[in-house]
Amino acid sequence: MLLLAAAALAFDQLTKLWVVRTMTEGQITDVAAPLLRWHFIRNPGAAFSIGTDYTWVFTIIMVLVSAFLIYLMFRVRSLGWATALGLVLGGAMGNLMDRLFREPSFGQGHVVDFIAFPNFAIFNIADSCVVSGVILVCLLTLRGIDLDGTRSVDSAGTRAGKKGAAAGHGAEEPRSGEPGAAAPGSDAGERSGSRLSEREDER
Repeated sequence: MLLLAAAALAFDQLTKLWVVRTMTEGQITDVAAPLLRWHFIRNPGAAFSIGTDYTWVFTIIMVLVSAFLIYLMFRVRSLGWATALGLVLGGAMGNLMDRLFREPSFGQGHVVDFIAFPNFAIFNIADSCVVSGVILVCLLTLRGIDLDGTRSVDSAGTRAGKKGAAAGHGAEEPRSGEPGAAAPGSDAGERSGSRLSEREDER
């Protein structure tokens, strides 16, 4: 999870550095027009430029999210969860770096966005990592896979099976004289009765 987060963070920051050094703000470059273009903008808000006047709020949220993901990192035992949370952590850290160290000021920096599709928000590599990670989290949750790699359904079934086995093992055979217990010598009595009936029939 840590390695994937570091790789996502590095890739995000390198692409943003390339955009800032090779393009001017507002510039549009066709890549695979009309499907894909590079469109360099600086975004003070969230996706679709929401909350542009509350940049510091997004900074605090990213700090809290990153801290929580680092906490979860010590509990993850599943490769799937490590991949999902690593992508989310790397993406959150990528945009957090922009908020902290880019213009206009510390904690209120504008995020560099440059990937543009038709009729869609302009985004960056960090955003792509976050969205991909969240999709994986949803898939893992729907499949019932926990952070430790076990399945919730399987765990519940195993616990129920163990309880049933313990209950069956603890059940005792009915003792003599108790309801459901066979009376001593009852089998012998039945056999002798059947023999007498056979003799009478022969006579």
